[in-house]
Amino acid sequence: MPARGEVAYFGAGPAPLPTPVLESASRVLLNYNDSGIGITEISHRSPEANAVLAHTKESLRSLLDIPKSDGPDGYEILFLQGGGSGEFSAVVYHMVSLWIARQRQDLGEDVERLRQTMQEEMKLDYLVTGSWSLKASQEAARLVGAEHINIVTDARKHSDSNGKFGRIPEQNTWNSTKEEKRCALTYYCDNETVDGVEFQSTPEGHNLVADMSSNFLSRKVDVRKHAAIFGGAQKNIGTTGITIAIVSNRLLPPHASMASPILLRKLGLPVGPVVLDWPTIAKNDSLYNTLPIFDVWIAGQVMQRLLDKHPASSSARIAGQEAESNKKAEMIYSALDQNPQVYQVVPDKSVRSRMNICFRVQGGDESAEKKFLDGAKSKGLLGLKGHRSVGGMRISNYNAVSVESVQKLVQYLREFADGSAK
Repeated sequence: MPARGEVAYFGAGPAPLPTPVLESASRVLLNYNDSGIGITEISHRSPEANAVLAHTKESLRSLLDIPKSDGPDGYEILFLQGGGSGEFSAVVYHMVSLWIARQRQDLGEDVERLRQTMQEEMKLDYLVTGSWSLKASQEAARLVGAEHINIVTDARKHSDSNGKFGRIPEQNTWNSTKEEKRCALTYYCDNETVDGVEFQSTPEGHNLVADMSSNFLSRKVDVRKHAAIFGGAQKNIGTTGITIAIVSNRLLPPHASMASPILLRKLGLPVGPVVLDWPTIAKNDSLYNTLPIFDVWIAGQVMQRLLDKHPASSSARIAGQEAESNKKAEMIYSALDQNPQVYQVVPDKSVRSRMNICFRVQGGDESAEKKFLDGAKSKGLLGLKGHRSVGGMRISNYNAVSVESVQKLVQYLREFADGSAK
């Protein structure tokens, strides 16, 4: 049985966690802060739990330079459950409710006029650049009707795509909703885990909402350009169990009004579950229901390690980790590109993900890919198989993957290509 230090894990999620964090976790599970009880046993409303929550929030603010203010320019940090998929729904519930409330201010109490305006004007813009953004757009269509969903771009329909994801079409080809008044939200997935596609800069759009589940805390983010950002914790942040949402105060009471459930029902619109309701979660400091404090603690420890590793600077503290992530990705892509007869990177070079590196071995030859995986496993290189929906290979380069692990992988990539892997 291999020891933890003998294995390099490149799985796409749940992802590896820093060993020191797991070692600390094993201790606090038995006895938290010398209290005699474990962290999973303390009340989520206790002073200890509140301290964990506060520390994790402040760490995230420092890492991403998230504005802190009670005014409209500030952002709330929310901890929820339901994963990124739950936020596909939460985003729609919230942004549509806001849109209806704004129309009501202009049109008054006339429900029929509201209904007509909604049917004629309300649009939710989606940039479909991979499997997860496609699922997000499908969930929005399920909730409010396909007639309200505007697909700004679908990368599969690009002239060079062959019906597959692997590039982001130029912005001058996009079909965005032009009038901000009509556009309830613009959604994009910053990094497509399945397809290995990553935005190289923040796209433009009204009421911009980003899913950053798989590249959270790997690079600087201009939070101020976004209405909301969300992501599951199980890639770069922590364990499966919590979802983080960063929401502009402009979208929350008292700076914004929400349509009432009664009005939404009259208009034939869905009313979301209260555990996904951003105003409710914000009002209760993420403690409306029982928050898994252990998962929040893990996230806080991961964030603290990043803060300790990368000292304060004039920019967001995440800049140091961004440099390391870029370095590791460059090492891997270099090894793949130097051996094009053996390895074929799937996405276009202009949108290659730094987090999820997707490629085929000898054009997808089944026996060659099996040989590659078997050889990697024999060397303690695990988690390299691609997503079941697309096949191939996928190297997930999350923060907890060390430079040393990447060096070991790169050596194997070169040996395999040379035919010398044993």
